[in-house]
Amino acid sequence: MASSGQPRIQWLGRWGFMLAATGSAVGLGNIWKFPYITGEYGGGAFVLVYLACILAVGVPVMMTEIAFGRRGRGSPIDAIRRVVNESGRSSMWSLIGWMAMLCGFMVLSFYVVVAGWSFSYLWKMLSGGLAGTSVDDMAAVFGANNANPITLGGWSTLVTLLTMIIVGKGVQEGIEKSVSWMMPGLVLMLVLLIGFGMFSGGFGDAVDFLFSFKAGSLSSEGMLAALGHAFFTLSLASGAILTYGSYLPKDASIGRTTLSVAVADTVVALMAGLAIFPVIFANGMDPGEGPGLLFMSLPLAFQAMPLGTLFGALFFLMLSMAALTSSISMVEATVSWLCDNKGMSRKSASWATGIVLWLISTLAMLSFNLGADWTLAGKNFFDWLDYLTSRWMMPLGGLGMVLLAGFVLKSETFRDELGLAPLPYTLWLAMVRYVSPLGILVIFVDALGLYQISFAAHWPVLLALLVLIAVVGEAISPRLRQALSAR
Repeated sequence: MASSGQPRIQWLGRWGFMLAATGSAVGLGNIWKFPYITGEYGGGAFVLVYLACILAVGVPVMMTEIAFGRRGRGSPIDAIRRVVNESGRSSMWSLIGWMAMLCGFMVLSFYVVVAGWSFSYLWKMLSGGLAGTSVDDMAAVFGANNANPITLGGWSTLVTLLTMIIVGKGVQEGIEKSVSWMMPGLVLMLVLLIGFGMFSGGFGDAVDFLFSFKAGSLSSEGMLAALGHAFFTLSLASGAILTYGSYLPKDASIGRTTLSVAVADTVVALMAGLAIFPVIFANGMDPGEGPGLLFMSLPLAFQAMPLGTLFGALFFLMLSMAALTSSISMVEATVSWLCDNKGMSRKSASWATGIVLWLISTLAMLSFNLGADWTLAGKNFFDWLDYLTSRWMMPLGGLGMVLLAGFVLKSETFRDELGLAPLPYTLWLAMVRYVSPLGILVIFVDALGLYQISFAAHWPVLLALLVLIAVVGEAISPRLRQALSAR
């Protein structure tokens, strides 16, 4: 039930949630980072390690978030508070929900700026603004795009407006309807781009780069990259998945739905690699990642190929849709909380959120031009938003979520909500209590640069730490529940 006393709206079907959650997961990072780290760190060997990390960390944490959302039927704050109250635990645990909601909003504040690049380059492709651009000039074009606050601010404002228009229409009429055509459209465009790549002359090299089993290239750095991407790719600890889970019908299987989203996210990321790297290799370019790959190397490669302008525009349209589906998910937690707790209509909550978002994103946008020198400890405003969310708030929020579910709440709470058979439930509980927390701790330590972790050198230590966590956890779990039962 929503805080207003009205029944909480639900997705029209399981597919609505799957498309929305996959849209949330499939963002710019999947397209500009995952294909590159896959090829760079062992191809097929990396994919196997990544899938193991998804099953050990990503899927259990995602199942936990969805279960919190559906059980509590509210925003991250309200849902967690209701679930902990149901178990007779302290409402202070709802601070995890506050962190998740704030984290999602902060990420979106700089994400709309990056998403604006996609829309900007879509327009450049359609208008012929990149025609005849040389290798040396392409970096200058990207730099000039960011150096102009009117241009960059205009595109980020467009992303904000589109996001708020869709969210303002509601869960079913806005979010579900939009993803029901954007996600199939995104996949169709990837298929067309892969077809284009097959005739580019570089498709074989791309397949070899992405899928050849190169165990010798799978370093400790690659394993950490697989672990980190498995956690961050599914939009965990940002309030998005938990809020989407609050709209999930009771008869939908959380386990099957989560696995479907994880598989779809991975498949789309690999498809993106098959769409990008044939064009790169066909033009004799080195594979890369990040903005340099998408906004410098790829436009240049498309310009040099027959029908390149057409397929380049198709690529940036696909990229813009991927960015938009992620933006929608990150703002929904805040809008949901305002509707449930402040008596606001969805449209009013959306536009109020949009105004605040626009103001903060403008500060992030200015970090590329007028405010580039406004720094604190060597970081500008954009950098601080990225640093605080990715290195602190997401890992700590994810860790708090699984510890709450695994050790603090009554065991029957999630047994009932997940609806799993005894063996799968026991496996999920073991992952949430021991494996996922250890994985998140490794991500946290690595992200902060506190210690250089080498899986080859430190696997006995990590294994011993996992066993220690399991033994201590089982010993103190009953006492911990009793100690934390006070409100």
